[in-house]
Parts: sequence; C-alpha cells; structure tokens
Amino acid sequence: MRLGEIAKILDATVIYGKDLLDRDAASACGSDFMSDVLAYVKKQAVLLTGLVNPQVIRTADMTDIICVTFVRGKHPTPEIVELARARDIVLLSSDKRMYEACGLLYSNGLRG
Repeated sequence: MRLGEIAKILDATVIYGKDLLDRDAASACGSDFMSDVLAYVKKQAVLLTGLVNPQVIRTADMTDIICVTFVRGKHPTPEIVELARARDIVLLSSDKRMYEACGLLYSNGLRG
C-alpha cells in the first residue's frame, strides 16, 4: 500500500515527506515499545506509535521502517523531524487512536 493512501485512510497530516508518499509499505506495526519494534517489525513497514521521542526515529532507521505515524494527535519536536529528514523517513500525524488506526489499515488490506 502506498504511503499516500495510508495518509488518506488515517486522515493524517504529512509532517515530513510529501515527496515520498509514492513509496510502498509492505506491512504495519502499532507499538509504543521500541524493543518490540526491534524484535518483530519487517522491512518496508509503517510504525504507528504514540511515543514521541528521538528513539522512535533511531529505531525506525535500524529496522528499515519507511514511515512513522504518530497517533492520538501527537506531533514530533523539530529535533525529531530533523532526524527523520536526515534518514528519509516519512512522518505522519493522525488524531485516531492506535487501535482504530491499525484496524483501518488492516481492513483496507495492509497486513502486519
């Protein structure tokens, strides 16, 4: 599923990466535990999280996550945006709760 489609499904704001929305995501993961992300996430994934700190971007970079979506209306700091920009990781923000956001992506065909 293309990242642009994910942004539409989640009614998300693109914080960084408008020019990268044509990338394909192979799967998605919802977690606030970066240790779980390191253990279970596959490449070319979208991470949905309510955690807003630089470690999220560092974890995404190590696991080849192509997009981080902050749920519950959370927005990253300029430092986090700069880390994502340096690593070409798309950043989205959605007002949806993690459970709903994951369910919407799953019901639209994006599997975990």
